[in-house]
Amino acid sequence: MTMNVPLTVLVLVGVASPMLLFVSLGIASLLDRPLSERWTGPLAASAMTIACAALLLALAAYGTGNTAYPLSYGAWSASHEGGIAIEFLVDRLSLAFAALSAAIAGVVAAFSNRYLHRERGYNRYFVLLAMFVSGILLVALAGNVAVLFVGWELVGLSSALLVAFFHERPAAVANAFRVVSVYRIGDAAMLSAAVLLRHVAGTDSVALLFGGSASAAGVTVGNATIIAILLIIAVACKSALLPFSSWLPRAMEGPTPSSAVYYGSLSIHAGCFLLLRAAPLLEQAPAARLLVGVLGAATALFAAVTTLVQSDVKSSLAYASLTQVGLIVLEIAIGWYTIAFVHLAGHACFRLLQFLSAPNVLHDLHGLEETIGRHGNHPDGVAMLPSDRVRQRLFLAALERGFLDSALDRWVVEPFMRLTRLLTRVDEWLCEAVLPVNRAAAIDAEDRDE
Repeated sequence: MTMNVPLTVLVLVGVASPMLLFVSLGIASLLDRPLSERWTGPLAASAMTIACAALLLALAAYGTGNTAYPLSYGAWSASHEGGIAIEFLVDRLSLAFAALSAAIAGVVAAFSNRYLHRERGYNRYFVLLAMFVSGILLVALAGNVAVLFVGWELVGLSSALLVAFFHERPAAVANAFRVVSVYRIGDAAMLSAAVLLRHVAGTDSVALLFGGSASAAGVTVGNATIIAILLIIAVACKSALLPFSSWLPRAMEGPTPSSAVYYGSLSIHAGCFLLLRAAPLLEQAPAARLLVGVLGAATALFAAVTTLVQSDVKSSLAYASLTQVGLIVLEIAIGWYTIAFVHLAGHACFRLLQFLSAPNVLHDLHGLEETIGRHGNHPDGVAMLPSDRVRQRLFLAALERGFLDSALDRWVVEPFMRLTRLLTRVDEWLCEAVLPVNRAAAIDAEDRDE
């Protein structure tokens, strides 16, 4: 069954608006002719507004049905069997999350226009923001694994590049590499799930995963469990669930608006949304569903304890966000899907407000302290804890963020960096080996011409 033409057009307009912004700003930057702030800010705000309006109208046009409808817009590079079909799968959940994403992106774009005024990377920021919004809309509306993976990659790439936005700072670049290292694990898991789905079901349609028809397509419980676990690994990396939580506070090196849209409202919830979409698959794989519940509960407990001992507001907000993300994941595992989505939407809007207002709150607090002439008598976190050994160790573990940094360095970041250095040396060796051959060929050609 297919949907009517207006819905098809509205969804296309909603997805195409940020993509056109990304392409236009990106081409202007590549040609070294970036648009001025007078044009970039209004264009970004207009694109996000059009996308949000179109997706809200699409949600209204969809109505109150419960059936997911496929929308096809042809294919890209379809000259061979491996071409990527551009397909969307729309229902109330996907359209609501897409509209929410566009609305939040519009607020952040308007805020960023003033916050980054006269910043050297102003145009680069909006290119990456448009890339992110394009990716998150593809994740929300994906109708096949290829579209889902492209959107997933756009979200991850723009996220890492914005962490390293102030690339003159060594800490920003180092933390961006840490984010990339973790994201590569999630990307590998996502790609493995896609390959396995294609192998066992003969298709890459996400309707098998998100529509509850996996068993009808011949996907056994064992295969469904493996695919679900791979998706859970991808979600854990993207949403900073245990044991991949330690990169989250390090990602706060980027500008405040990017922290708000990525790690306060949208990016960190992308994994939760993917679990919501894959709920029928989790119901077919009880072991994977149990794993989701354990990860959600453990992450919520870990983040709730850790946020109490953070000394800066952005890290405290990051772990507070992670606490709620863990609870949302736990709600999905229990089966409270409607509550989980309402929780997700409300928390995304609330954290967006907190992140965007954090600099003003700190400024007002410092101004109040200077006016009074003294600092408030804040209770010392250490003194509040009883002196027994168990709680002292708990405090130390929270202060060290569960010692996940050292584990992540040893088992993820360092192997990733070693592989990168090895590939760099191989590339240099190949260039040195090929260069003399090219020079000899050029000399022979010149001799023949003479």
